[in-house]
Amino acid sequence: MNTMHLQYIVEIAKAGSISLAAERLYMNQPNLSKAVKELESSVGITIFKRTSRGMVPTPKGEEFIGYAKSILAQIDKMESIYKTEKANKIAFSLSAPRASYISHAFTLFVSKLDADKDLEINFKETNSMKTIKNVTEEEYNLGIIRYQKNHESYFLNFIKDKLEFETIWEFEPCLLMSKNNHLALADTITPADLHDGVEIVHGDLAVPYLSTTEAAMNQNKRGQRRQISIYERGSQFDLLNQNHKSYIWVSPLPQEQLDRYGVVQRKCSTPSPVYKDLLVYRKGYARTDVDERFLAELSGIRDDLGLLP
Repeated sequence: MNTMHLQYIVEIAKAGSISLAAERLYMNQPNLSKAVKELESSVGITIFKRTSRGMVPTPKGEEFIGYAKSILAQIDKMESIYKTEKANKIAFSLSAPRASYISHAFTLFVSKLDADKDLEINFKETNSMKTIKNVTEEEYNLGIIRYQKNHESYFLNFIKDKLEFETIWEFEPCLLMSKNNHLALADTITPADLHDGVEIVHGDLAVPYLSTTEAAMNQNKRGQRRQISIYERGSQFDLLNQNHKSYIWVSPLPQEQLDRYGVVQRKCSTPSPVYKDLLVYRKGYARTDVDERFLAELSGIRDDLGLLP
């Protein structure tokens, strides 16, 4: 028994004729008759008796039809409630790296949403492995993962059977530091200039299939002996402004954020490894109009930084 069977018997009772009910239901009469017989066999009662006046409910059938009408009314009410709720709500969820250009795009995206609608917005900054987990377990619809391009095979091999993916950006990270850092106005910054500085790093970066030791060696490949590991993005700006010898390698920032936090971004004379930001989402997930609006905002920020994917 399913709700379609309930709709069939309610329509037959209303029409008083199986042929008229079949016409109203846009189905042929033999299939409707077969469905009624299957339902009667399933519930163990005769719902209709065939008379010269058409299809007439039996006493048990009358009772059953009453229950069917009540069930269908409850289904209609439930659908109405949640359709209305969906129409009045904007839902969006993103798990992403601790990247200022992404947070800037997210802020602009949210500021342009319809203020008269309910919002269900979730934005989590975390490392790539946790983002993969967040998306595969359906806690977040969209994710952005970041990795060094020389580790791409590790990541693609890890996600290829679980997630759809597409490139957002490939970039060389730049040095972010306080405008009061003695290197802020230097003509050229070399690795030697950074030797006496304090490097800020996000301390929970991980690569699939690499051991803890290998991951730690990869994190500190520049050989910096003074590091501060942090696990959220906001404190990096406080550290940069309070410790003028500190710096952090980051994806490029919009000028608005540089001005807001009193920092500058500089290139190092020795090229850094190329990084890649990859959009990921579950296989079979259909991106919504709201998703596309965020991605358009993100693309605009990326393009404004002058670095195309």
